Amino acid sequence: MTKFTDLKLHAKVLKAIDEVGYTEPTPIQAGAIPPALEGRDVLGIAQTGTGKTASFTLPMITMLNRGRARARMPRSLVLAPTRELAAQVAENFDLYAKYTKLTKALLIGGVSFKEQDQLIDKGVDVLIATPGRLLDHFERGKLILTDVKVMVVDEADRMLDMGFIPDIERIFGLTPFTRQTLFFSATMAPEIERITNTFLSNPSRIEVARQATTSETITQLVYEIPAAGRDTGKKKRDFLRQLIDQEGEKVTNGIIFCNRKVDVDTVAKSLKKHGHDAEPIHGDLDQSYRTRTLEGFRDGKLRFLVASDVAARGLDIPNVSHVFNFDVPSHSEDYVHRIGRTGRAGRSGTAMMISTPKDDKLLAGIESLIENTIPRGETGMVKPADAAPEKAEAKEDKPTKSRSRSRSASKSKETKDAAPAEEAPKDAPKADTSNDAPKEERREARGDKPREEKRSRGGRGRGRNEDRGPKVVGLGDHLPGFIEKSFEERRAD
Repeated sequence: MTKFTDLKLHAKVLKAIDEVGYTEPTPIQAGAIPPALEGRDVLGIAQTGTGKTASFTLPMITMLNRGRARARMPRSLVLAPTRELAAQVAENFDLYAKYTKLTKALLIGGVSFKEQDQLIDKGVDVLIATPGRLLDHFERGKLILTDVKVMVVDEADRMLDMGFIPDIERIFGLTPFTRQTLFFSATMAPEIERITNTFLSNPSRIEVARQATTSETITQLVYEIPAAGRDTGKKKRDFLRQLIDQEGEKVTNGIIFCNRKVDVDTVAKSLKKHGHDAEPIHGDLDQSYRTRTLEGFRDGKLRFLVASDVAARGLDIPNVSHVFNFDVPSHSEDYVHRIGRTGRAGRSGTAMMISTPKDDKLLAGIESLIENTIPRGETGMVKPADAAPEKAEAKEDKPTKSRSRSRSASKSKETKDAAPAEEAPKDAPKADTSNDAPKEERREARGDKPREEKRSRGGRGRGRNEDRGPKVVGLGDHLPGFIEKSFEERRAD
């Protein structure tokens, strides 16, 4: 059996490994470390959770232990697809390089450029970055990549899914041709293979497991529930809580994966509303919040982490008991990476997935990829929403009834207001409307309806001038004396 002491690692690195408690390397570590120490390019293919991070950090620390970095010119470069994975690599570097004098910088989004610039200006041995932020620093003239001796691309297939391949090719072009390249991926899509053929020189290929296989230590189940129209999301949330309650104390902690960010937030709110300790994590959240949430989950202070696929890779949390796929993943490979968050390092784990009839093609694609049929779980606890259409119709009827009542009320009010005028006694005294008579006669001749009396600006009826009689607009049916006098004077002239 191979041990770390057999891999020709630096004594200070072996001391740090011993303190962590590791004695035997994983298959990917045992296969990748020796050729990496020899200076060869390495192409590592292994499923998530097999220890790929240590398989490149350990030889990097050993090779970089001699020498010193210059300002803005890192000696090595590690590219990761997500902030969380980049942060995990930085934690591994701190863990295994604690007895060396090597320095590092972490370049990820959501963090001030100024702080990152200060680290780069001092000179760093290891630069860990996401592709976008790395190119931002380069374009601002803050970074020079001509002194990179070792370049690592981690989770290359995830880079492909996230559209980073053009950025990766550009970064390869900015680094020296003589660099050593360590390339790791869980799967080998044709585009990934093209890049390895272009940028790697006679690599040592280490494939420790069949591509896209799931760990045998994970118990997998899929629950096929009936669709419920617009209430399908609610039914899935109800069923998810029932699964959690059904597992009971077996669920020490769990990660719940959703396809959409909006569903991540909705599911987290639903769980919290029903008394479960849960928090969301996805790319739109603030970096400081994401960091606090992950730390709380790692420390055991948070029971459930509701996540998008931004967290499907690179979360090194060894004791996750359950993974719940609230949605069937759109890409079959993502299923492997999601459930790989549990059952790590030989531990047992449980992966449950909720499926609806519209997910049948995606489910078939996953089973074809892993070359296995996922066992079906009992769904008898789910009740179909037969009453849902009736509720929807009732909701649609409400506004109509409300409008009918308002119209009826309006008509009755008009009738009520008009009643006194019609029923007024014939011998009642009439108001003096001599000024208005001609106007009314003209309106009746035209067939116009009488105009309603306007209220005053204060909205309180006719106001303080109501004793002055009907309001006269313009000159009315008479001429003021001074105007009439002026006409008479002109006739006299």
